[in-house]
Amino acid sequence: MADSKNHPCARGAVLVSMLALIVGGTLAGAPASVHAQAVQSGVVNQIVIHGNERIDPETIRSYLPISVGDSVDPAKIDTAVKALFRTDLFSDVKIDFQGGDLIVQVVENPVINQVLFEGNSSMKDDKLKDEIQVRPLGVFTKAKVQEDVDRIVELYRRSGRISATVTPQIVQLPQRRVDLIFKINEGPKSGIIGISFLGNQKFSSNDLRGVITTKESRWFRIFSSNDNYDPDRIEFDREQLRKYYRNRGYYDFRIISSAAELAPEHNGFVVTYAVDEGQRYKFGKLTVVTELKKLNPDILHALLPIKEGQIYQDDKLDQATDALTFAAGAAGFAFVDVRPRFTPDRAKHVVNVTFDVKEGPRVYIDRIQISGNTQTMDYVIRRRLTLSEGDAYNKALVNRSKNNLRALGFFKDVDITNVPGSAPDRTTLQVKVTEQPTGQLSFSAGYSTVEGIITDVGITQTNFRGRGQDLSARISLGSIQQIADISFTEPHFLDRDLSGGFDIFGQRYDFTQYTSYTSTSIGATGRLGIALSPNLALRLNYTIRLDDIIVDDYLCVPGAQLTSIVLCDESGTYLTSLVGYTLGYNHLNDPVQPTRGYYLSLEQDLAGFGGTVHYLKDVARGGFYHGFTKDLIFSLTGSTGYIDGWNGDTIRIGDRFYMGGDTFRGFQIAGIGPRDTQYGDALGGKFYAIGTAELTIPTKLPEQYGIKLALFTDFGTEGLLDRSDKINPFTNLPITTVVDNLGFRQTVGVSIFWKSPMGPLRFNLGEPIFKQPYDKTEFFQFSTATRF
Repeated sequence: MADSKNHPCARGAVLVSMLALIVGGTLAGAPASVHAQAVQSGVVNQIVIHGNERIDPETIRSYLPISVGDSVDPAKIDTAVKALFRTDLFSDVKIDFQGGDLIVQVVENPVINQVLFEGNSSMKDDKLKDEIQVRPLGVFTKAKVQEDVDRIVELYRRSGRISATVTPQIVQLPQRRVDLIFKINEGPKSGIIGISFLGNQKFSSNDLRGVITTKESRWFRIFSSNDNYDPDRIEFDREQLRKYYRNRGYYDFRIISSAAELAPEHNGFVVTYAVDEGQRYKFGKLTVVTELKKLNPDILHALLPIKEGQIYQDDKLDQATDALTFAAGAAGFAFVDVRPRFTPDRAKHVVNVTFDVKEGPRVYIDRIQISGNTQTMDYVIRRRLTLSEGDAYNKALVNRSKNNLRALGFFKDVDITNVPGSAPDRTTLQVKVTEQPTGQLSFSAGYSTVEGIITDVGITQTNFRGRGQDLSARISLGSIQQIADISFTEPHFLDRDLSGGFDIFGQRYDFTQYTSYTSTSIGATGRLGIALSPNLALRLNYTIRLDDIIVDDYLCVPGAQLTSIVLCDESGTYLTSLVGYTLGYNHLNDPVQPTRGYYLSLEQDLAGFGGTVHYLKDVARGGFYHGFTKDLIFSLTGSTGYIDGWNGDTIRIGDRFYMGGDTFRGFQIAGIGPRDTQYGDALGGKFYAIGTAELTIPTKLPEQYGIKLALFTDFGTEGLLDRSDKINPFTNLPITTVVDNLGFRQTVGVSIFWKSPMGPLRFNLGEPIFKQPYDKTEFFQFSTATRF
């Protein structure tokens, strides 16, 4: 921050002028003074310029609407004065006509030497400079400075500092130059100390506080700005309340008023909403009307996702409009206009709806306007849109673009609307986004009776520098595993529809509690992703990894061994060089919280292009979702994998599958699969198949508590060792204590989701109902994460 009293250019000089430039009303944009002297009419013989220092006389003459030889009168001279003021080059203009001479006396506006800020501790200079319009070497005008003052105040207001003030000052320098200083008094943040509702009978005030984005100031919201007073957010919350009520049947709902009052102690605002809930409505008669010959109204009616007698919901109408639009598009009508007409019957409390389906005029996209992205770059948003300027407007592609933006995870809300463009057949797409935190500081913990506490700390930024890049770092510490890794992904590699990235990792696994060996690995992976279609994607990867498997010698003393003989042959250092791919198909209706659709993926890794390890590994995954209601969702997901050696290699213990813990609830890490029962060592398997059926169920708890429940069952198996892993190398006889029977396992349990003040928590309680005698179970797990 600069100090005007010690400014180097003003050293030894007196601060000539401290201008209070904030003036009210029309004075802010009006000329400083206008002098049109009483003159005689006549013909101009010459134009004489006085007072100019930097501006060439010919330049000033070019701005005048009067030339030599013209006749002048008081009206023309007044017009000339105003013309010079409109250039913003002069703070004062005086024009006189004497004996045929038009004498123009000007006082030039000073040139800005530099722009400085004082008192801004919560906002950096660069952010403020991006907001204002005055620039060094630009012309100083009161009007522009006043506009910049208003912009800075508005910027502070949006950050919750409603009492911020900005006072512009100048330091005059030689040659009519000035330094412009914005002295800022930021004031305290204006928090929300209370939110209340009047007139609400059907829903409690606590319920409604959970609907709106504005929150009451609390100590645990240190990473949030939603507890600061923002008038725009209050207006947004009005619409959120309207949507909430209208989607629950209250067709006549309205907000009578929303007021924010400063508390008497001036320590924050109290926000009060007065509402009129009205009566609850149901859908009445539903009709589809169309004059298009290729469309059958009865078939269209059958496609409506609404039934008579259902509770009225605005969202259902949007779904119905989309369904009719898609149906008409499938019949060959690319430009169709579906408009619902409402006829409420307030005596019966029903809303009759008629859907008019017409062929709309051909409309093309004139412009795409993006707003609300305070951090994310415009081009990051544009490259996720399936439409561009000049394309034909298509509702389906607009919806796909909206889903693409939501899939980024950068935005809390995405809204795409169209408004009239520059011509009747042109439209402008307005893409409005609401940013949400994209950084995540995560903490997780798990507990088992054998392992104890496991902790995990990670930091992730999925929108690094606002460029859509994904950067993460993680450290995991526990009695079994210690992991450190760094990952980076560029989603638009080489400015193409490719994603590129890398992972660098180091990890140590201490399986001595389960398999009597430890493993350390260091390596790196390079990735390249290719979008083959809107739903199909291919990812290529190459990994090089150095593994060191250690089984303590004292455990393997012949005749006195303390661990499975299978493990004693595994010690050594191995270099793995593998190439692989993942092919994935995604047909989910929502990328974040799916309620309908399915996904499939296939992964294959081939090790042996260099290195000392040779194997082929295949993993397939899939999932299906069906939502009966918004809160009642059934899902069926599963995965299976198989790994086998080639070039004479068997599968080493570090490359096998180990299921349990997060991958099979109700069992410990490596809790299922082949095991040497004499020593209790888990040996891992070459094959596994695990599925999960889960039903998310609604609760009667208010939404603001953020608690959801899910019933689940996990089921599957793991096994298949190489034949050599079942043979004692010293006797060449089968090892009778090694069990590998691909036994079926199943657990049932409940998951509890809680959006706690410290972040979302998930508790898993699982109980095996089918297991093998040698399996290791675990009843309780939990994890937590918080965003910033």
